[in-house]
Amino acid sequence: MGPSGSGKTTLLSLVGGLDKPTEGRVIVAGQDVGSLKPKDLAILRRRTVGYVFQDLNLLAGLTARENVAIPLELDGKPIGEARVAAEAALESVGLAHLADRFPDDLSGGEQQRVAIARALVGGRRILLADEPTGALDSMTGESVMRLLRAHCDGGGTAILVTHDAAHAAWAYRVVFLRDGRLVDEARSASDPDVADAGGAKLEMITA
Repeated sequence: MGPSGSGKTTLLSLVGGLDKPTEGRVIVAGQDVGSLKPKDLAILRRRTVGYVFQDLNLLAGLTARENVAIPLELDGKPIGEARVAAEAALESVGLAHLADRFPDDLSGGEQQRVAIARALVGGRRILLADEPTGALDSMTGESVMRLLRAHCDGGGTAILVTHDAAHAAWAYRVVFLRDGRLVDEARSASDPDVADAGGAKLEMITA
């Protein structure tokens, strides 16, 4: 969390390998993202890291199933196998019945869930989401948050950029940024690290 210009989207871009750090290292899944060759970086994104952009970036000319299957097809999976995996991903977000719909025929919340399915298809465990609920009503936004939390409860990782404190409350850990620096942090009692330490309901750390 943090005000506009604090570096939230830049942080996601660094973790996702869309930008390279000018100094220091960014380690994702045991790999130094900044030192990876373009081919290896592309493999990391296709197989490990999924990105949900603010504008979703769904392709209007493709169905929901086809949009979700794209990362697998780019990774060399046969089209039939990729489409089956896409249908499973759509099922996980409650949209299997809309697999043949085009983005323009879906509501904003449905499009958001298609984008999440595309980010997770193929077993990618790290999900980066930039304001995924910003254009949604409160009920639809909460359903999206449930999906992200279910991904984490299943052993995955999600890094979410948000201005909404209610949505931040779903997280194990909340980091506050200002001018590109971490200035504060909060941890939930449900965070395994806090629970193991016998922690309180909410721990605040000031840098």
